[in-house]
Amino acid sequence: MTVRFPVLQTIVPAKLYRLVTVAFAATLALNVWASPSWAADPFRTKEPRNIGNKTEAAFKAIFQQGDYQSADRYLQEALSAEPKEPLAYAMKASLAYTNNDLATLDTYSKKTLETAQNLISTDPLRGNLYTAVGLFLEGAVILQREGTVSGAPQALSRLRQVYDHLDKAEAVSPNDPELNLLRGYMDLMLSVNLPFANPEQAIQKLEKNASPQYLVDRGIALAYRDLKQYSQALEYANRALKATPDNPESYYLKAQILREQARKEKNSQLMQEAVGHFDKALSKKSQLPSDLTRQIERERRRAAESLSNPAK
Repeated sequence: MTVRFPVLQTIVPAKLYRLVTVAFAATLALNVWASPSWAADPFRTKEPRNIGNKTEAAFKAIFQQGDYQSADRYLQEALSAEPKEPLAYAMKASLAYTNNDLATLDTYSKKTLETAQNLISTDPLRGNLYTAVGLFLEGAVILQREGTVSGAPQALSRLRQVYDHLDKAEAVSPNDPELNLLRGYMDLMLSVNLPFANPEQAIQKLEKNASPQYLVDRGIALAYRDLKQYSQALEYANRALKATPDNPESYYLKAQILREQARKEKNSQLMQEAVGHFDKALSKKSQLPSDLTRQIERERRRAAESLSNPAK
């Protein structure tokens, strides 16, 4: 997808940055163990990267289990044991964004950028990829600190640099699964929210080249949800849920889709199913950030209220 940056100014930059920062947070992940000497790399079957066992453990906790508390503990260990891995710093920054912790977000966006730039000489693919992530996170800091109106020009400047480094990473290996996962999420969020964009093209690219599959499915489900194509969204949400049945966010995503589909079709049975999936997500609320728990509770309450008062 070609991004024309003047078009970005036709939507609220803060909203856009929030969408894509969450997308980055949702894709900085690895899967299961590979071997004792190399940390797992679910993105590649060839030329795997040594990510680091502590970093991998944090990713497994948050993306397979939806356990933010354990993930944060693992990340603290990773920052000490694996200081050259930009993914660990990016994940720490993303968690800070989720917790509205501006100071920590600022610190670790800078660390992500610094570590990624140091990696470019030995691994230009991942070095440029996480330089893009670091620059993007810095843009999020600017918007939170200075506000939408004052911070927008600087944030959009960062976004131009983000795409410059993504292009450099793509020049190294255009079909790399890790690159295509991160860029695919970003392209999806932009295409869903920008006029004249082509979400289907972004979906096809993500589905063709990105990995691991459960995060591909989750991203496509999010895109179809925002496009109000609920049958397709539900199909991909079910795939993601089957692969990550212990993650409360998988149930939350399906609950959101069911609720919107129920509203559209005026279907009380679907709404009841949505309430049930909100409840499944909340059964593990101790694992989740407090802001996210409150959001799920609000949405669950509204879904339940609509059952007792269909006019709502």
